[in-house]
Amino acid sequence: MILFLRIAFIFVLVAMLGVTSWASSIVALWETPRAVATHPWFIATLFDTYFAFLTFYCWLAYKETSTLARGAWLIAILLLGNIAMAIYMLIQLFRLPTHARIEELLLRRK
Repeated sequence: MILFLRIAFIFVLVAMLGVTSWASSIVALWETPRAVATHPWFIATLFDTYFAFLTFYCWLAYKETSTLARGAWLIAILLLGNIAMAIYMLIQLFRLPTHARIEELLLRRK
């Protein structure tokens, strides 16, 4: 399972870096057309996305014991989204042996 998750989150990281680079090369984020930025589904998707970020952060805050680390990761997630989340997951996954159980990933280390 750990090996599968490593591959999955490497894919997420590479895909997000690729699509973000591609989109940035076409148009800057701050140049998003008003019709898009004010569209109800765009706004709903942003709410959904940021609530998902905060949900992931709740688990991260449980895992991390340092207030500094918690704060730094919160800022990273809010600014970079799935890129930061994939990096965090890969750090956690590569700290574990490939035969580790999922509980070792999800639970705080003693």
